[in-house]
Amino acid sequence: MQDTSPVKEQYPTLIETIFEAQARGEVESLRETLAPLEPAELAHLLESLPESQRGELWKLIPEPSSGEVLAELGEVARRSLVDDLEQTEVVDAAVTLDTPELAEVIETLPDEIGDAIRESLDYQDLNELQAALAFPEDTVGRLMDTQAVSVRADISLETVLRYLRRRESLPDHTVGLMVVDRDGLFLGELPLSALLTRQPDEQVSAVMESDAPRVTPDTPQQDLATLFREHDLVSVAVVDADNRLIGRVTVADMVDVMREEADHHIYGAVGLDEEEDLFAPVLPSAQRRALWLGVNLATAFLAAWVIGLFEATLQKVVALAVLMPIVASMGGIAGSQTLTLIIRGLAVGRISSANARLLAYKEIAIAVINGVIWALVVGAISYLWYTDPKISMVLGAAMIANLFAAALSGVGIPLAMRRMGIDPALAGSVVLTTVTDVVGFMSFLGLATLLLV
Repeated sequence: MQDTSPVKEQYPTLIETIFEAQARGEVESLRETLAPLEPAELAHLLESLPESQRGELWKLIPEPSSGEVLAELGEVARRSLVDDLEQTEVVDAAVTLDTPELAEVIETLPDEIGDAIRESLDYQDLNELQAALAFPEDTVGRLMDTQAVSVRADISLETVLRYLRRRESLPDHTVGLMVVDRDGLFLGELPLSALLTRQPDEQVSAVMESDAPRVTPDTPQQDLATLFREHDLVSVAVVDADNRLIGRVTVADMVDVMREEADHHIYGAVGLDEEEDLFAPVLPSAQRRALWLGVNLATAFLAAWVIGLFEATLQKVVALAVLMPIVASMGGIAGSQTLTLIIRGLAVGRISSANARLLAYKEIAIAVINGVIWALVVGAISYLWYTDPKISMVLGAAMIANLFAAALSGVGIPLAMRRMGIDPALAGSVVLTTVTDVVGFMSFLGLATLLLV
């Protein structure tokens, strides 16, 4: 069967096709275009359309996929779509979701729709939803599936096989069965490969992996993502404080967490939320971005104030105004490289108080080496330009000083922010830019005042 799912390069063509079909009112053509697509692809297309066209496209989405599409949408896009739908449409789509997805979706919906969804759930599903919502956001408790398949340790593999045949199917991403004792305490994992290849009369306890990893519901999702990456896991058991098995988390859940983590770092670097909607209304979008622009304006005025302190120097040596941006720019780039490295290291748990000092020494050494190399380069270029060795010396010395400050700031700023409970991915770049601009201008113009005026 031919794969009809679009790759990234095909999305622009597909979006154009949808725009044209909507403009011509070709409903059946649109329905045929959407039918083979996966929920994530349908959500991608909805977020690629202006808000006014999303409701029309939603009505053509295959009904079995509607709940998954709702879950795949970003929070802002989901809210805008729900505002255009009937309450019953949203409820019918939401109740098809499993508990972790429903817990994520329901918190972003208006209260009246959330109440209607709860009223439509049966007793067991409602209890599972309430249990998931009791855990803090971004913890394992929000992700775990309570339908983990478990077997006892004191039975034979043949008994396990007969049990599985009666089930007829296994949950997705099952590569092993959870092993528990009579009281439900987690003992380990029975790999399916061992179940199929070992002798049927062997006991589960003799074959299981007793050192299988396990996590608690309050484990941060970021820590869980690191565990999945480092151990190449497909699923992991979730246990309570008494080591009782209460669920599992699969790699499918972790892919979403890792994607959100990546989006957070990308958008956070420029002050945007990872749930930012491409076609969000103009006024709310402007309001969200205004604060970030205001912070940057304040830092720009601080840099301008530093430059103003050396106004007399700039008037006497006009060449300084031409060369001045070079120092700040090089410091900004070097600092951003270090900042990105440190933020990533913090995110994946590779940096602690034990190795932070060594990492700082390494980054400073890199900055000094690059500072000397590029100081010689820019010094030579400026000498060819202005034939003034003093200007070349000032420019080179300021370059070394600013790259040193950039490395120190790139390491220190995210560590300090993490200690203060501030997300360095969101605010680190603003602080770093301020430091490199101020140090760059101060060192360059200060040295120029001492040596040239």
